[in-house]
Amino acid sequence: MNKILVTGGAGNVGSALVEKLLQSPDNNVVIVDNLSTGFLSKLPKEKNGKWEFIKSDVNNFNVISTIMSSYNFDYVFHFAAVVGVLRTQEAPLSVLEDIKGIRNILDCSKNTAVKRVFFSSSSEVYGEPVSLPQHEHTTPLNSRLPYAVVKNVGEAYCRSYNQEHDLNYSIFRFFNTYGPNQSTDFVVARFLAAALKNQDITIYGDGSQTRTFTYVDDTIDTCLGCFYNNLYVNDVINIGSDQLFTILDLAKLIISITNSNSKIIHLPPLKEGDMTRRQPDNSNMKIVLDRPLISLEEGIKKMIASKYFLSSIGL
Repeated sequence: MNKILVTGGAGNVGSALVEKLLQSPDNNVVIVDNLSTGFLSKLPKEKNGKWEFIKSDVNNFNVISTIMSSYNFDYVFHFAAVVGVLRTQEAPLSVLEDIKGIRNILDCSKNTAVKRVFFSSSSEVYGEPVSLPQHEHTTPLNSRLPYAVVKNVGEAYCRSYNQEHDLNYSIFRFFNTYGPNQSTDFVVARFLAAALKNQDITIYGDGSQTRTFTYVDDTIDTCLGCFYNNLYVNDVINIGSDQLFTILDLAKLIISITNSNSKIIHLPPLKEGDMTRRQPDNSNMKIVLDRPLISLEEGIKKMIASKYFLSSIGL
């Protein structure tokens, strides 16, 4: 039986991970989340003995160390973080506090004989790309915004704890994961909610920024492929689609799919944090996933069909 801790398990990606972990009878899951950006409504619906929720902040060492020493987890998925472009820009000090949480998790993991820590990093560590696609081991990391720096520091801590304490890790660099559990703090959910309500869709700048969008099932299946098959141990993997879209094209696609009357309104560009380009080299992900990725159009339709997403936006 695998005893697994998922921090940030009431968030978009964390909650989807928990749901799929619970599909295996071999997994018992403890979810830790301070609910600053997570929601109780995203926790598993099944009230069985295979999971439990603890409201707690991983940045508080005394609290998280008590939890981890009590359960003696086999594996830890550390997905807790302050997220969202505007939120991380407006509260940079709270973002930097997450460095404490990373160290707390790693300290407690090496003290309680955790077999492997899975750390959620981000495409933001690459900063403004010097070339595309962005490869795990050949693209320089030139992040400077607090959120990106925290993820970069987290990666360095993972490597350092492995070197000095033999603590195994895997680093997931996520590229724009979207899905039914996503809040409207993020672009796909925000645009889709506005379109379904025939409200204006607002874009920062001219919308020429390019992004790739990864449906949550592809993200989680890749994570679990690494977990169950013991892949990318003490290594890093990009997890994201390689199909580029401009933000303007995303808005137009959503308007088309929903047959919406929404108008696209352009706002002044963000001062920082809105990288002009982002695209992963996802060749390693494709090998792990071993199936075609879900297209953006299909993923948007899955969100529209989700009762949870519709109720979360008041429809």
